[in-house]
Amino acid sequence: MSILNISAYRFVSLDDLPALRTRVLAQCEALELKGTILLAPEGINLFLAGSRDAIDAFLAWLREDSRFAGLEAKESVSDDVPFKRMRVRLKKEIITLRQPTIRPEGGRAPAVDPATLKRWLDQGHDDDGHEVVLLDTRNTYETDVGMFPHAVDYRIASFTELPAALADDQSRYDGKTVVSYCTGGIRCEKAVLHMQDIGMQRVFQLEGGILKYFEEVGGAHWHGDCFVFDERGAVDKALEPAPISPPDAGDGTKATST
Repeated sequence: MSILNISAYRFVSLDDLPALRTRVLAQCEALELKGTILLAPEGINLFLAGSRDAIDAFLAWLREDSRFAGLEAKESVSDDVPFKRMRVRLKKEIITLRQPTIRPEGGRAPAVDPATLKRWLDQGHDDDGHEVVLLDTRNTYETDVGMFPHAVDYRIASFTELPAALADDQSRYDGKTVVSYCTGGIRCEKAVLHMQDIGMQRVFQLEGGILKYFEEVGGAHWHGDCFVFDERGAVDKALEPAPISPPDAGDGTKATST
């Protein structure tokens, strides 16, 4: 039986975290899902695996809560469940940047869809003639698996290092259009909000991240595979498993992000 794997996030204010955690975990267990869900005051970040019917049932249940009605999921399939258990964790941030002035739920960062980015890369500039600079917001072990070859890669060990890297290199982006990208969209969205905070112009996130890019336009301009945060290790441009060894999060579980 094929296993459906989904990743999704939504920035939205949550103030009932313990009770929400209890309800979400009970629903996942009832549907025999495996994976990790992060809940924080700024929103939800989830990675789940199970049967198509179970995943669809969970998303339908979750979207009954108006705060999650707009949540969209990226999909891929595998032969086996790439998670050992089901966890729902409470966190300070669903993706840690430690920039408290950023309030993602206050409004989405500007985005460019995969088809538009491919067209920009094909033609060598955006639709207004500006040079396009790709910014990889992921960690070093992820970029080593695959990336856009000419993207800026700061070789960071943690997303929290990105603001300092940008501060030391901001002039690189003057007069250019910047598109940040990450695995599923969450880091590149928060990165763009930070870039706007420090006065950078023409900054966009890749809508849906690398996974949505693979899904909608294939692997054009991409080199290698895409690291994912589960037992598959990575997926190729067809969103098929391309196993590597995922890094350890330090507590006996696999690292989690998107």
